[in-house]
Amino acid sequence: MNTITVVSYNIHKGMSPLNRILNLDGMAQALARLSPDILCLQEVQGRNLKRLASLKGYPSYSQHEWFGEYLSLSASYGKNCSYEHGHHGNATLSPHLLDPKHNVNITVNRLEKRGVLHCEIHPAGWDRPIVVLNAHLNLLHADRVRQYHAIIDYIRHKLDPKAPLILAGDFNDWSKKSASILEPLGLIEVFGQIYGDSLPTFPAVRPFLALDRIYVKNLSIHQATVHTGTPWASLSDHLPISAKLGLVA
Repeated sequence: MNTITVVSYNIHKGMSPLNRILNLDGMAQALARLSPDILCLQEVQGRNLKRLASLKGYPSYSQHEWFGEYLSLSASYGKNCSYEHGHHGNATLSPHLLDPKHNVNITVNRLEKRGVLHCEIHPAGWDRPIVVLNAHLNLLHADRVRQYHAIIDYIRHKLDPKAPLILAGDFNDWSKKSASILEPLGLIEVFGQIYGDSLPTFPAVRPFLALDRIYVKNLSIHQATVHTGTPWASLSDHLPISAKLGLVA
């Protein structure tokens, strides 16, 4: 295996953009066609008793387990936000050996509970694992600045600087004011490398905000794609993104 495919997707808790239709089957079928080696999902519903009681076909177990079973992937879940009838967070899945490490709490206010899920993936045939950080950041610029600094601190003090690294997720950074904070770490944004700038992913039906990103370090970038059109425009409120990556010798 010379290259791997990483996909990042905010699945909107498995619901359509206006929360009217349960779209888990459609999402899973579409994701299966991408054949991800690493799948980073945000807004994954770990439990929702209200929807379980009201929606036909709503799974009785967590969505990360549901996707893992449907796609034959191992899964790790990081719970970010809990409430009386359930909880949600990020999930990382892979057909390769997956080693869960830590769910980093980057919450900076009581209204938005956020996290970064740290896993290691061991692709078949690779001589070293990939560190995967699956992130979901806040809506406000000032909050994101604090969260970027928390991510930087974690990378600098907890991770091997020579390790292949993927930082992917929903950054909610529509203005791109905050993203430059990551530059001293040597992280490269895949769309900026291929196209010169990030590409829009939200809202899915007519995207004009570049909220979803994939950053890499110690990996080569071969391809970067925003998956648009049918069926993606009607599945979630975000579009998924993917990148084809290789090891740096």
